Amino acid sequence: MRSLFSAIFILLAAIAGLGQNSPAGSDLSNYGVRIEPDKRLMAVLATLEAARTINDSGESVPVINTPLSAQGKQFRELLKSDLAALNEDLRQKISTFVIQYKRRNPNKTDAELVASFVSMAYALTPVPELADPVVTSDLPGNLLDVLDFAPLVRDFYRRSSFAGNLPEYVKQYQSASDAKLRSSAREMVNELLNYLHTRPQTIYTEKVKTETQKTKKTVLTNIETKERERRFTIVPEMLAPLGTINFVNIKDDYYAVLSPDTDLFVSEVRRGFLQFVVDPIVLSNAKDIASIRDSVKTILDERRKIDPSISPDVYLTVSRSLVAAIDAKQLENFRLRIATDQARAKIAQMGGSDPSGKVFKDLEAFKAQLADETALRLSEDFEKGAVLDFYFAEQLKGVEESGVDIAAAMREMILSFDASKEAGRYDRYAEARKRAIAVREDRKKNPTTVAIVENPVTTKLIEIQKKVEAKDYANAEGDLKKLLSENPAEARIYYNLGRVSSLVAQGIEDQDAQRAKLLEAKVAFENVIRLAQKQKVDAALQSLSYVSLAKIYEFFDDKTYAIGIYDAAIKLGDVTGGAFKEAIASKQRLMKNQ
Repeated sequence: MRSLFSAIFILLAAIAGLGQNSPAGSDLSNYGVRIEPDKRLMAVLATLEAARTINDSGESVPVINTPLSAQGKQFRELLKSDLAALNEDLRQKISTFVIQYKRRNPNKTDAELVASFVSMAYALTPVPELADPVVTSDLPGNLLDVLDFAPLVRDFYRRSSFAGNLPEYVKQYQSASDAKLRSSAREMVNELLNYLHTRPQTIYTEKVKTETQKTKKTVLTNIETKERERRFTIVPEMLAPLGTINFVNIKDDYYAVLSPDTDLFVSEVRRGFLQFVVDPIVLSNAKDIASIRDSVKTILDERRKIDPSISPDVYLTVSRSLVAAIDAKQLENFRLRIATDQARAKIAQMGGSDPSGKVFKDLEAFKAQLADETALRLSEDFEKGAVLDFYFAEQLKGVEESGVDIAAAMREMILSFDASKEAGRYDRYAEARKRAIAVREDRKKNPTTVAIVENPVTTKLIEIQKKVEAKDYANAEGDLKKLLSENPAEARIYYNLGRVSSLVAQGIEDQDAQRAKLLEAKVAFENVIRLAQKQKVDAALQSLSYVSLAKIYEFFDDKTYAIGIYDAAIKLGDVTGGAFKEAIASKQRLMKNQ
């Protein structure tokens, strides 16, 4: 019989993650999402850090001095120490280049200057070569301005201690991203895909016509089908300016470069990920978009009279408008869902009724405030050229209500477009914008005012997760039990109790005590399933709980019952964030061994 520790390890692999809607970490790759540092970028930004100048006091200071996260500041000091012995001639060449570039761009902040170097990094080949791109004619001007920095980066990589320290640096980057980025990415991906009822297209298939000269007069034409992988990579970067996110799109690869402590769910990364999801949907409907091209162009040209810098590309306009609409409407939907749950909880605490109607009135007022904020956000994007965002926001109501995949609904959205109805759409929201701006200003004056309704259970679970990460399991378990006493019908708490019980079991040497702790985990996961029979519980949470429960039955050598539970997980389907593939693989493994 396999050891207890190996059984616990398998169990933990199946139930890793916190929160009702969090996909397992390994599942992110199923949606084309990766979280990994980029060694090219690390080399480029480390080279930038080597640039020094003399200030008015005669002190040697960095030429580029961007604000960093706490972890970034520590890494900058480590890098400074590691580069202390850098060849002075090389340092001088690096410094001269960066100083001159900064002088040529006096109106740019240090963070804006860094952005060009970030783009340049992705034009280079991987380390150690860091070679220039073969073709440079198509590169944007801001990138060409810094491409001459590449030889200095290669020289820096060869002659400094950076290359030797790189493996250790990568470990630090990965550790920093594991602390927050992974859980934050799971939440962001899960919420957005659940709202759209879709999965990202991770493989792009195209047909390519090739011609072969068989004889002088005969040419053979052949149609080949080629597949390309599409990826959205979240790049944790210690030296990324705090609060700044740089997006780079190279064909089928989308990169978001950011500080490792970024909360993705409330960041601009949402837009980048939505662009990754939306682009192939728009491309697949290109013919239908062509049918409304002239109508869209008329609306777009009107906006370009006010701001000529707006792109005249109709397809880009459709894509950006759809992204803007999804971003605004999903956030409104998310906040409203939490507010509604809170209102129901308040009414339940009042005995099941709201005699004064206060809870209902407060909820309606909050709904109106959310609608105003959405109108303001859509207006701001409209002004930047997303002239169809109001239209798509209206169309998304149908997706919300019907649960239809956005990819399937896109064609009807396009064919239903009526340009005459868009006239004056922006102007109709003038009053809503005024109210929303007033609310924003009030928040600035009163920063302690809660800007959005937060789910108190979610907030507390996030706090408890910090204790779990610190391996303070006793206090984490105590907090979960207290939270459960206050929210006895919350499936997420049971799920996380099961997870913590499993972690505790891992550190117990006495086998009887370990088995007892696993039984506690079993009861917790069973309670998730029990609640799902009485109320709406997220399908991903059910899927993860079924698989975790089946693993426990496997440990107790009840393989027949475990197979039955895996079947229950499989019946739920391949839900976003669930454990469908794990259930299939585990069932097949058990069937082979029987």
